Amino acid sequence: MAQERIRISSDWGEVTAELADNKAASALADMLPLNIEMSDHLRQEKTGRLPSGLPDLPRQQDFSAGTLGLWSSGDFVIYYRDGRVPRPGIVVLGQVTGDVSIFDRPGPIALRIERVD
Repeated sequence: MAQERIRISSDWGEVTAELADNKAASALADMLPLNIEMSDHLRQEKTGRLPSGLPDLPRQQDFSAGTLGLWSSGDFVIYYRDGRVPRPGIVVLGQVTGDVSIFDRPGPIALRIERVD
């Protein structure tokens, strides 16, 4: 898969991201465009439910600000701080190339995720 780019937009601003070269990221791209209600979790990430699950792949526990991840098969995550998650870890879906700090505020947010032409 070529480096597919996506746009993540909200009332707080927008960023672009490059999707990872894996089956889960490809399945996410096939769902686009999407609107997802995201909640703040642990003041390090925004999380929301996808309409259906993505393939499970090898996971990692460390993440950096801007990592797009998959917690369970249907839980989409945007990390806006560096950190580490407990086992089993996350499937990495991609990396934000813009300023992910726009999500670093408490409260829920509605996101629109779509392909970049």
